[in-house]
Amino acid sequence: MGKVKEPFLQQGCSHYLERLKHWRNPLLQEVRDAEACLATEARKEQEGERLLKALKPHDLPLVLDERGTSLTSQELAGLLTKIEEKQLGIPCFIIGGPFGLCESVRKIAHELIALSPMTFPHELARLILLEQLYRAECIVHKVPYHH
Repeated sequence: MGKVKEPFLQQGCSHYLERLKHWRNPLLQEVRDAEACLATEARKEQEGERLLKALKPHDLPLVLDERGTSLTSQELAGLLTKIEEKQLGIPCFIIGGPFGLCESVRKIAHELIALSPMTFPHELARLILLEQLYRAECIVHKVPYHH
């Protein structure tokens, strides 16, 4: 949801997107934030509608949510391997905006995944997710990045 505005976060995201290209063809799709003048719940609903519209039929929604399941890096690698082996679709990770996600987005999730029990700004969550996706690929391909 939205763009990454901080230059240091943009640089980090670019770094891991470039590294992921060794194994995948990652596509980062930014969906426009809701109108700032809206109340919190209305913002979440508008952003949810925009996120749902952006999904394609072959996308397998993996929604990042604080109430989701916490995975180790190895478990994330296993989940991605299982999705690929069973040809369930293209993993599509969804990160909400600053106020989180509406229930309609949570409901379409193949998996709800928590990055941490801590709360992160959505821009930082993107960087953390990209690093974990790179780490998962290193685990799968037995590249000595994960210790």
